[in-house]
Amino acid sequence: MSASALSALTALTTAFTLATGPVAPVTVTAAVETPAVYDDEAGGNADADDPAVWVDPDTPGRSIVIGTLKEAGLDVYGLDGRRLQHIAAPQAPGEDAKPGRFNNVDIVYGFELDGRKTDLALVSDRGRDRVRAFAIDPAAVAAGKPPLKDVTSGDAAPVFAADEAEVGDQRTSYGLSAFSKDDHAYVVVSQREETRLRLLRLKDRDGRVGYETEDTLDLPGAFTLPNGKAWTPCADPGEHPQVEGMAVDQERHVLYAAQERVGLWRVDLDDGEFEDPELVDRVREYGTPWTYDTEEEECVLDTAHDPGFGGENLRADAEGVTVYHAEDGTGYVLASSQGDNTFAVYERDGDNDYVGSFRIGDGAVDGVQHSDGSTVVNVPLGRTFPKGLLITHDGEATPADGDRAGTDFKFVRWDALASAFPEPLTVDTESFDPRDAN
Repeated sequence: MSASALSALTALTTAFTLATGPVAPVTVTAAVETPAVYDDEAGGNADADDPAVWVDPDTPGRSIVIGTLKEAGLDVYGLDGRRLQHIAAPQAPGEDAKPGRFNNVDIVYGFELDGRKTDLALVSDRGRDRVRAFAIDPAAVAAGKPPLKDVTSGDAAPVFAADEAEVGDQRTSYGLSAFSKDDHAYVVVSQREETRLRLLRLKDRDGRVGYETEDTLDLPGAFTLPNGKAWTPCADPGEHPQVEGMAVDQERHVLYAAQERVGLWRVDLDDGEFEDPELVDRVREYGTPWTYDTEEEECVLDTAHDPGFGGENLRADAEGVTVYHAEDGTGYVLASSQGDNTFAVYERDGDNDYVGSFRIGDGAVDGVQHSDGSTVVNVPLGRTFPKGLLITHDGEATPADGDRAGTDFKFVRWDALASAFPEPLTVDTESFDPRDAN
């Protein structure tokens, strides 16, 4: 996209005012949680971040959850939260190289690998700047054995870095979302500390999974406000407003991307290309002046001079995004409002109107704070989740283990969440099958 087109787009997308929804978010509780992990030496530097659900084709109640743990790799869980498998991140290939660090994960079903339809868990490896692919073995799931096997091609190239020196700079693969279209599988990957998104097409490389670049999109990093002033989001020196949380509408092939200190974008994906992005909602802090405190190494918002151009539904950072698919294009887009520990809900169809917000509070297990990744499944997943499931990262698992900061994943019944709203959200277990999206 040309600079002039982006400039015109920025002027248009910053000129609107969104209607506000309910003042108070509704509260729901989680039914299940995974074991807490700890980001210290004793815990293997494990820091939970993003989940994905693989739906078992024969017995949905034994579906599995795959969660990234950054430096510690991946954990695989049952729907009861019990850990079934652990996969370590790759070691550094050399003395001066960076080790693997798994950030985001998503699923594609039925990728043709070595002549066989294979379900894949796809992971963004921020440390090595690759997309890692893991084959999911349904027979192993049924037998209670470790179901994931690394099938990444040995010649998989860095997604963004030109060489090993750039990998070391860690402006590497960050957020990730996957989808299928016309019997092809794709992943969208965002770049850490940059505004860039890259669309990759998966390829069978002699029975291993590789990829090639289809398109690249640079979201705006600077904005013209309605009062004519220029504004850039707060960031450390040399950094640009990055995207992490992303999800693709699997039927309409629309990408929703959360630019952390800007807001939620909508981008149509057509014929292997990014279309023009549209800003659906802005974070509350959008347009607020700021300065950088070099001593504390953080940016400080000048809220006394906030011009009021921000939204009402997201507080920075805007994080994990997921899509609930329902009949005839209806359903919802959910986005984590990390700054106030809530989740904003938008209509999936039309102009993505804001519906309301919710938080996950203390109940049988503790609530959710500082949530990064999330995922939602509409289909029945056994007796515990008979009408679908929402999984969110919890950045502050409690009770704490002394001074150790724990993280984990929380599982919420979709019907419980839907009924918590004054006007209940849609519950549709039949109109969309995540295993048959294309």
